[in-house]
Amino acid sequence: MEITNLTAQSMAEKIKAKEISPVEVVQSHLNRIQRLNPKLNLFITVFEEEAIKEAKSAEKELMNTGTRGPLHGVPIALKDLTPIAGRRTTFGSPLFEDHISHSEPTIVKRIRDAGAIIIGKTNTPEFGHKGTTDNLLVGPTKNPWDSSKTAGGSSGGSAAAVASKCVPLAEGSDGGGSIRIPSSLNGIVGHKPTFGRVPFDSSPLNRFGTIHPFVHYGPMARSTGDIALLLSVMEGYQPSDPFSVPVPKENLLEEMKLGVKGKKFAFTENFGLYPFEQEILEPLEEAISLLREQGAIVEKIPFQFGMSLKELISFFNKMWFAGLATAYGALYDRFPSQFSQSVSDMIESGRNLSAVELRETEMKRTIIWNTLQNELDHYDALLSPVVGVTAFSHQIDGPNKISGKATAPISDWMMTQLYNCTGHPAISIPVGTASSGLPVGLQAATGKFNDCLLFRIAHTLEKEKGFHFPNL
Repeated sequence: MEITNLTAQSMAEKIKAKEISPVEVVQSHLNRIQRLNPKLNLFITVFEEEAIKEAKSAEKELMNTGTRGPLHGVPIALKDLTPIAGRRTTFGSPLFEDHISHSEPTIVKRIRDAGAIIIGKTNTPEFGHKGTTDNLLVGPTKNPWDSSKTAGGSSGGSAAAVASKCVPLAEGSDGGGSIRIPSSLNGIVGHKPTFGRVPFDSSPLNRFGTIHPFVHYGPMARSTGDIALLLSVMEGYQPSDPFSVPVPKENLLEEMKLGVKGKKFAFTENFGLYPFEQEILEPLEEAISLLREQGAIVEKIPFQFGMSLKELISFFNKMWFAGLATAYGALYDRFPSQFSQSVSDMIESGRNLSAVELRETEMKRTIIWNTLQNELDHYDALLSPVVGVTAFSHQIDGPNKISGKATAPISDWMMTQLYNCTGHPAISIPVGTASSGLPVGLQAATGKFNDCLLFRIAHTLEKEKGFHFPNL
């Protein structure tokens, strides 16, 4: 039995039954990281000594008093935008290369209380500012399916670490697709929960900074069950987050098995906005056929947002750039050479916005909400691609042409920003590979707090089709 092939659920069960030890589990993953990280650049920091020490403590605890929680002894990786008190957090920036955090968000405590062992911090673009993972600190994360390709971003290190079986679980954050994009490009499951379901309280100096657009923490894993398990650990009301809300009382691990019979889904190839390559359609259509075979009704529908893709990206960028300028503008003034050109440009653009321009984005955002919610009033879920392409070279931020049409490399290939405008839950589900041999993800979104239906869709496809990963 190769321990690193196991799901987090299986690891936890075998640890609880004393069939494998936490030390054995952690060491096997550290060995794999040591072998693959030089090639794929998954981690900014690996907590080798700390992880072994915690694994020994977990083993002693297991023998003396039993398991601490549902993830006892299971290794997990956190994205290096997520602070851990007393440990290095770089935010993907040379400016923070030696930064030691003094605080941490609620999810870190909850993950530890569940018994998980934080094995390292995964690579991310500088301040999570784009949909690929590359920075001036350690360089690009590479895709385990093809190391010449991007892992996507901004949770690219987390996604590639999971896909390459260096960890069974990882945490990601998503402010424009940053969980779903790399999950699709690496062929894993990645979930952006309903906004407020998982507390986002990483910045004690700006409690209201996660709403322009909505930014979420979420789980990333190789199985639907592991996603449900990690969400159940992370979710729940937390007073330190002004947008945190009580969660529905449900057993996600059991309810995900209920299937999709009788559910009504809408499918769109591109929301009437985004360019896409034809090669992504075959695995998506196969997944839709499987859902129909399992009793779901799936209808293809048109979308009309009353705006072009350029208009959509423009107003979304205004929200994003204003946030970067607010958070990092003062540091940029003091240390401009420590910022990449792309982040510098975003900060300058954000500073040039007027208050009226920023408030005008709310009207565009309302159009997005009204359009999506109108369809969710008639359908149980909306299905689409996650991105319009498969993984491309890790040396670029995105393709400048898709299906012969000129595109903006940094934005036009990702169909994810819509749900960060609204806060609806959304998931990336691996549905196979395109003709290129690279993974394709199906994006599904539901009404708020109906995250469990996303897991039912994912589990149905996993059960019928299976999820597959690169042999490394």
